[in-house]
Amino acid sequence: MISLKTEEDLVLYRETGRIAGEILTRLIPEVKAGVSTYHIAKLAEKWIREDYDAIPSSIGQYDFQFALNSSVNNVVCHGVPSESEILKDGDIVNLDVTVKKHGFIADTSRMYIVGEASEDAKKLCEATREALFKGIEQVKPGNTLGDIGFYVHKHATRNGYSVVKEYCGHGIGRSMHEEPQVLHYGKKGKGLKLQKGMVFTIEPMLNEGSGGIKHLEDDWTVVTQDGKLSAQWEHTIAVTDNGFEILTLRDEERG
Repeated sequence: MISLKTEEDLVLYRETGRIAGEILTRLIPEVKAGVSTYHIAKLAEKWIREDYDAIPSSIGQYDFQFALNSSVNNVVCHGVPSESEILKDGDIVNLDVTVKKHGFIADTSRMYIVGEASEDAKKLCEATREALFKGIEQVKPGNTLGDIGFYVHKHATRNGYSVVKEYCGHGIGRSMHEEPQVLHYGKKGKGLKLQKGMVFTIEPMLNEGSGGIKHLEDDWTVVTQDGKLSAQWEHTIAVTDNGFEILTLRDEERG
């Protein structure tokens, strides 16, 4: 069953989304060579709790212990912060944070480039960001989930990248994972019709090589099967009367 959010819900939800977005922006200067992903995760947790009086809602989800996932280079998603994982020049990093306030959860991620990355790495990051927004542009009442997936996948493949199909966006609200599932591939006009009040994430993961993935022994970390780079961007989106509202939109993204 899909939980539709009211206008009153969205008034509260906007603040939650703003906080999650601000955390990612504040982390920009912290993501640099010589810093551990553990340090970054603990910093995010401190800010969420102390500066915003909010909850780092990924802590305790399926026994996860950190305020964010840190996925470096060939890590597709669910990277676990570690004191031994030290960022180095040229790395690309996805930081995926969830925040709960006023009873609602916001989920968002962005890519960070450490120092000077290769042109190929930068192109992958940018194409993945563009694919996210190609999907977001399809969000309006009457369109379908298939429309979102079609345009994400089309942009990825047109740029020579593979879409990871094992993971998808999801409905979100008072729970982290609600209905519906939001695939990053699909057929135009197919699937569930969007309606006002739906809130869900779009979070495409694009690989340089094949779309194949494998899990590491920690039962969390997902990496590319061929060892090539992967990138991901994510926003929490609300369906409005005639379009969409990005609840986790950051100031850096406002035109």
